[in-house]
Amino acid sequence: MQNSRLTVARVARLATTDPDGRPHLVPIVFAVEGDTLYSAVDRKAKRSRTLRRIENARARPDVTILVDHYEEDWRRLWWIRIRGHARVLDECEERERALALLSEKYPQYRAQPPDGPVLAVDVTEVREWTG
Repeated sequence: MQNSRLTVARVARLATTDPDGRPHLVPIVFAVEGDTLYSAVDRKAKRSRTLRRIENARARPDVTILVDHYEEDWRRLWWIRIRGHARVLDECEERERALALLSEKYPQYRAQPPDGPVLAVDVTEVREWTG
């Protein structure tokens, strides 16, 4: 899954499904390698260490991610919608590789490496639109 817009984009929105079947949407930072997108649980303050997005992905691994760009010049708008199957990486070699990719992209992670789980999304579908 090579896409320069996706590679340089800084933020996306992750949609999971909660236990009641309702969508749960949160902003994420991410890195991509091959056909897998990674996002980590970082050290920013949170209400709980058990995050809904992680628990939702464990129970219902089908997720959607939206990366988009907005400008007043609507000819420059674009979005990429990714659907995939999520896996939660707690402690494994793949988690360490994902954290290295995220640290390459985000200097904040070099200073404070994420200490929570990593969400790995194996991409099954990519849709794109440009203005």
